[in-house]
Amino acid sequence: MVPFNNCTLEQDLYIFHRAGLLKSIKIRLATLSDTSGVENLVSTLMLSKSILDDLIQYNKARKDPDIEYIRAHYNIEDFIYFSHHQREEHGHLQHFALNPTFRHYTKFFLKEILRLGYKSCLYYPVYPKAREGEFQSSYAHSLTSALHYLVPVRPRRQIVYPLEKLGINAPSKAVSKDLMSYALNHTNRKLTLEPKITVNAKIVVVGASNVGISFLETLVFCSHLKFSNLTLISTHGLPGKKLLGAEQRKFLASDHCFNDKDYALMSLCSWVNVVVGRMTGIDRAAKHVLLSKGEIVLYDHLVLCTGQQYQVPCPTEADISQHLTNREVPHSSKRRYTGQVPCNHFTLNDEEDCLKALTWIRNNFIATEGNVIVYGHTIDAYTTAEALLSLGVQGPRLHLVRLPPSSAVSCLNNYAVEGAVEEALGAAGVTVHRDALLAQWNDGLNPDPIRSASFTTPTKPFRLQCSIFFSFCEKNVDYETFKALNDACLVYDGRLVIDTNFHTNDIAIRAAGSLTKFSSRYYSNEWTHSNFSSKEIGFQLAAAMLSLFDPTLEPVTEPPADLDQLIPMYKGAKVQGGILPGSYHYLHVTKPAIPTPLEVQMAQPNYGVEIITGSVKNGTYFRIHINQYKMVETITCLSREPFPASNYIRLFGQHEQLLNNLCARYKDNLVTDLYSYFTEPWCMAIFHDRFIDLRKELRQILASKEEEHLPSMEQLAYQIEDEEINLREKPSKYLTRVFRETIYKSLMEQRVLDYLQYNRYHLPMYAWPGII
Repeated sequence: MVPFNNCTLEQDLYIFHRAGLLKSIKIRLATLSDTSGVENLVSTLMLSKSILDDLIQYNKARKDPDIEYIRAHYNIEDFIYFSHHQREEHGHLQHFALNPTFRHYTKFFLKEILRLGYKSCLYYPVYPKAREGEFQSSYAHSLTSALHYLVPVRPRRQIVYPLEKLGINAPSKAVSKDLMSYALNHTNRKLTLEPKITVNAKIVVVGASNVGISFLETLVFCSHLKFSNLTLISTHGLPGKKLLGAEQRKFLASDHCFNDKDYALMSLCSWVNVVVGRMTGIDRAAKHVLLSKGEIVLYDHLVLCTGQQYQVPCPTEADISQHLTNREVPHSSKRRYTGQVPCNHFTLNDEEDCLKALTWIRNNFIATEGNVIVYGHTIDAYTTAEALLSLGVQGPRLHLVRLPPSSAVSCLNNYAVEGAVEEALGAAGVTVHRDALLAQWNDGLNPDPIRSASFTTPTKPFRLQCSIFFSFCEKNVDYETFKALNDACLVYDGRLVIDTNFHTNDIAIRAAGSLTKFSSRYYSNEWTHSNFSSKEIGFQLAAAMLSLFDPTLEPVTEPPADLDQLIPMYKGAKVQGGILPGSYHYLHVTKPAIPTPLEVQMAQPNYGVEIITGSVKNGTYFRIHINQYKMVETITCLSREPFPASNYIRLFGQHEQLLNNLCARYKDNLVTDLYSYFTEPWCMAIFHDRFIDLRKELRQILASKEEEHLPSMEQLAYQIEDEEINLREKPSKYLTRVFRETIYKSLMEQRVLDYLQYNRYHLPMYAWPGII
């Protein structure tokens, strides 16, 4: 039985009804005489009328799943060979209502449904909710009691197609149509015979950050495991509630880990118990988390992923009437504000905060004549300024107050982009104040509400009238979170200290994300989880914990203490993007690294080359940095028009020759617009979700020894590098000649053609033998 959120009992409860001890059970097709029994069974359900209407109109109802759409948008081929199933063998599970007494017969019911319905596969979609208790779509189904006997199917990343440019070579509408997003669950004949391994361990995740969501996603989509006790503690519950419209979602920058569509495709609420609240304490001895409302959540494994948030700035309390400068004012970024938070002060950390600010602006600000102060030096300060301008706030009423830089690296780290943003702010009439420190609110009087704000600078102080104040100072760990960690005697040194396997000093508590730092014994204070992709960190955290629960994995032994000296280096790209002042759509993709000014990077002798097309003035700026190994290492886009960011992110880590010999074409002035270049049909395969699998297969072919008396291509390359072979020609020419003269060329060509043929529903713009 699933415990209530306020349950404090350590035991698990199992119930079995004596009526379930049937010696025999027979399942048959329904008849008209079963109507009254069905009505009685579903009478207590919220959607009982809808279910009965579906039964009445069953012949007209949607019975068969849209199998072409499902194949193109979900990884259903992880569970079936698609070509082995006829179209009519795919069934759509509309409703499944079963008396709980007989729940242990659910799998037997599913087997009989497949047999009696002449089906081999069943699909059950779960649609998202916009608000608690309100279905977002009329297509939403009743919650099936068979859900935990189905497997969740991972969604597939989709290519953003230039449909007009592709014309008749574009995918069919059955593949490219834009339907309401839903999470897909599945079973088939084979899966009904495979038992799931139930994991009853209480796994509690604190914080709905991208790391926490990625961690839960990885556990949920382990199809052979059933985690029956996953719990998420979050201030606002699960993200992805679509509180704001697309045109209003400009307040905060994005790291492109997850969006509302991703949350709908996962439907974590189907598998995770959500507790809305704030962590205020941890009892390590009793193994429970204490929440702000006095609730207690028990755990066997606690995962802390709260991250860092913008905090209310602490004024220096300098009296500007004395004409003080920044040098004469004691200032510490570690000071915390402990006073009353003014009602017109906002720190935006998530969508709920943005909605609250938007509502306040519309109700209390738009019709007035006061000023808006945006205080900070992060990219979110720029995106919020653009959001305010798009809401109708006049530029002269907007003041962007930037703090003194805390490092040599700016938030954009590109002079061209920074210049375009500054020019756009000036054109809009926005006043930018640089190197300013907050001195006082309301001249030191009661700060609620804020009517004025005073600042000191390196030269002279200034005072601004204020009706609304946005703060984007440096992020930090929330005070309540810090106090809970500190009171629990978890090692904290500016951040929560962990080892390379995510462990804190308590073996039952792990942590990840920007909340953490590596132990000082690794001598790598500059490297933290903040330097890496949050989604990859969450995946690696789940992978580290799966060894505890998954018997199919070999147990991972902890390395000896004398060998545990190196921190892990993750390879996923760091991404940030948003809409900057001037309505510039911005995207920046780079490798994980310690932040370094761009001009310092470019001064390195092994920097590589940069390819730039367009200009920031025209809103067509596209920059690609290709490193010394000819791999794409950095991508920067600044455009007045929206662009397919998900496509461009896939360019990271690709070899320039794979991009149709980009360097040579650029050198010959054949590439003048990268935006147009990456909408050409040839590059669609690179954006495909299975392209990475193709690369691995081709690499395996080169590493395999196809002929006994000859080394593999990989071995040959190593022999040349180690100078074991004396060559009369350049190594590249020699390897190319050997490749063409041996079987490797034909093997790789055939594998590429097989890939295009198998994925032709996504890639119809490519030709293959026999197409004409």
